[in-house]
Amino acid sequence: MIQSNNCPVITRFAPSPTGNLHIGGARTALFNWLLARANRGKMFLRIEDTDRERSDDVIIKTILEELVWLGLDWDGEVISQSSRIERHREIAEHLLFKGAAYKCYDSDQSWNHSGDENKTRPAIRLRSPLEGETIIQDSIQGKIRIPNKDLNDPILLRSGGMPTYMLAVVVDDHDMGITHIIRGDDHLINSAKQIIIYNYLGWDIPKMSHVPLIYGKDGKKLSKRHGSLGVKVYRAMGYLPNALRNYLLRLGWSYGNQEYFSQTQLDKIFNLSSIGKSPARFDLTKLKNMNGHYIRESDDESLLNAIESILPDLEKGAWIKNHWTQAGREKLLLAMPGLKKRAKTLLDLIDESRFIFYSCPLPMEEKAIVLLEANHKAGRCILSALVPRLSRLSIWSRKSLESEIKQFTDEKKLKLVQVAEPIRAALTGTITAIGIFDLLFILGRDESLSRFSDQLD
Repeated sequence: MIQSNNCPVITRFAPSPTGNLHIGGARTALFNWLLARANRGKMFLRIEDTDRERSDDVIIKTILEELVWLGLDWDGEVISQSSRIERHREIAEHLLFKGAAYKCYDSDQSWNHSGDENKTRPAIRLRSPLEGETIIQDSIQGKIRIPNKDLNDPILLRSGGMPTYMLAVVVDDHDMGITHIIRGDDHLINSAKQIIIYNYLGWDIPKMSHVPLIYGKDGKKLSKRHGSLGVKVYRAMGYLPNALRNYLLRLGWSYGNQEYFSQTQLDKIFNLSSIGKSPARFDLTKLKNMNGHYIRESDDESLLNAIESILPDLEKGAWIKNHWTQAGREKLLLAMPGLKKRAKTLLDLIDESRFIFYSCPLPMEEKAIVLLEANHKAGRCILSALVPRLSRLSIWSRKSLESEIKQFTDEKKLKLVQVAEPIRAALTGTITAIGIFDLLFILGRDESLSRFSDQLD
C-alpha cells in the first residue's frame, strides 16, 4: 500500500468499475488532481472493485484511458481495492471483537443489532450509535449534523466474506495516508457512517469536501438528455481535453469572473474555498463555445493530430476515414488557419474540410447548385470569364491569385463577394468555406481548374 505521510495534501480518485467515467466523476477527479498539484501533494488512483459481480475489466481500462486523455495523471501504480480483501477482513474482525460490529444472520433485511443465529455464514454489520449525532466538518458545506437515529447499521463484511464499499474505503483511505477526500454531496450519509468507523478505530478523519452535484440546464438531475455522457463520447464528439477540463472546473469553482485558465495559473490559485454550495448547471452550448475558444488558440498541427486520434471512434463524420490520405492531411494543415476560425468542435473542422478530401464530381448543397445553374447568369458568367485568366497564370500562389482576381473585379466593376460566391460553390460544393484565395492555393492549379471545368461543362 502506498503511503506518503510527508505530503501536505494526499488525495485520491476512487471510481467504481461498473460504468464509464461520466461528467460528475471526471469533475471529481479533476478537483482532487488540482488540489494535489496546487499543494505539491499527491493524488492516488484506486479502483473500488470489491463488488466483483458488477466490476468490469474493460471498463477499468476505459476509465484509465479517459483520465489520461483528460490530462489527469496519478502517483504510483493503480490500486485495486479487491487486492486488499484480507486487510479489510482483518479490520472487520477487529471491530467485531471490540463490540463495534455484530454478526447479522439476515444480512439483507436486519440492521437492528439482532438476527436469527440458527442461520450460517453471517454478515458483519457496524453497530451504529442510536443516540446523538454525527458531525461532518465539511470544507464546502460547513458543519453538517446528522442524527444517528437516521443512520442504519451498514454491512461491513458480506456473508460470503467480501468486504463492502463502506468498510473498504475507510481502511484504504487510512492505509494510503489520504488527507483530503473530495466527492459528490450524494455521499454525505456514507461519510457520516464512515466517520463512525473512523471513531471506533481511533483513526484520524481526512478533511472532507462534498461537492454539489451537477444538474441540467433546466435545473433537473443531470441525465443523458442534458449531455451526461461518458468522457469517451465527448472525445469522439470532437471536444478537446483542455476545453473539457476548463469547463468542468467552472462547474462549481470560480475565480472572480475569469473563464479561461492555464494550468500554470491553476497550480497557484486552485483551492476548495472557491467551490460554491449550489449545484452547477451543465450547458452543452457553453461547453461548445469554450471548445471553440480552445480550437482557435490551438496550433494547427496539434488540431490535425487530435483529428487523427479520433478517426477510429467517429460515427458522425465517419466518411473521412475512407478518404484520409497523406496528401489530404497536408492540405488540411494548410487550410487549418481558416477552418478553425469558426469551428467549435473537431467534427466542425472535419465537416468543413470535405472539399479537400472529396473528388469530382463534388456533392453539392442546394444553394450551391442554384448559384451555378445555367439560368443563374451571374455566377456562370463570372466563372466563364475568370477561369481562362486563372489558367494562364504562370505562378499559382496566394499573392498572384489575389492580384489576378482583384484586377478582374476592378475591370468588371464587381464586388469581391460577387466573384467569391461562384468560386466557392464550384470548388467546395457549399456557399460557406474558407477564403477563396486560400481555397485556390490549397487545392492547387490542376484540382481547382478541374473543379471549375466540372461545373462549366
